[in-house]
Amino acid sequence: MKAMKPVFSSSVSRREFLGQAALSVSALALAAGCADSGGRAGRKIPVGVQLYSVREQCKQDLPGTLAAIAQIGYHGVEFAGYHGRTAQELRQMLDDHGLVACGTHTPYETLLADKLAETIEFNRILGNKYLICPWMQGKTRQDWLTKAEQFNDAVPAAQAAGMWVGYHAHAHDFQQIDGVPAWDLFFGNTRREVIMQLDTSNCAEGGADPVEVLKRYPGRAITIHLKANGGGKEAVIGEDKVDWPGVFQFCETQGGTEWYIVEHETSQDPLDAVKRSFEALRQMNKV
Repeated sequence: MKAMKPVFSSSVSRREFLGQAALSVSALALAAGCADSGGRAGRKIPVGVQLYSVREQCKQDLPGTLAAIAQIGYHGVEFAGYHGRTAQELRQMLDDHGLVACGTHTPYETLLADKLAETIEFNRILGNKYLICPWMQGKTRQDWLTKAEQFNDAVPAAQAAGMWVGYHAHAHDFQQIDGVPAWDLFFGNTRREVIMQLDTSNCAEGGADPVEVLKRYPGRAITIHLKANGGGKEAVIGEDKVDWPGVFQFCETQGGTEWYIVEHETSQDPLDAVKRSFEALRQMNKV
């Protein structure tokens, strides 16, 4: 797969360059910290599932779907909507089935200053500390720099509550704007506390190499979506073209990764797909 252009292109402004340089120093420190703490490939990272994978089942029977996910063996779930339930109701369902919240996909607007306190309180009750924006768009460099600044502004309040804010990858994030991928305009100008939630399949669909993208940002893949790419609609992890050894090597040594999150969007039998995904990870000694 063709490598993407470096972040530090000739069209990057002095302000962006200085911000990116500072972040690079922080990233190196984080990577060194991982090495000092004995980070090594093979350490077990808990595995959750993104509930968008079983969205129709959740609409019809959320408690039953959570029960089925727990029975498969998953430790956590990442929410993609709340199906009309309160935070208290959702937390009780998780507790009933021995699950924890390993993230939520919450709209961009809910992480801005006027909504952030409400979002934090909802997730405090839910027991979730990963507040991930699932979708953003920007047409210009300044659009992405403005979004980066907004996420930087959200970090202190999230940290005070023991939480993270972050952004999830889609294919369009790897399109270039003035010679720099939007992904790098954003993450090259956000604080290291902003989670880089790469989606392995979406990244590949955008024409980028997931492992190369990960390596540019040590310590920031706090949660990551494991999604097959290149093997057909029913393919699960290991039946596709993603460099899984490379992904796991990075996450288990330099990524700072706290959760692997399985996502499978295209199966005719969604629960079977997430079960097969879990079994694939078991075969790889990841669970």
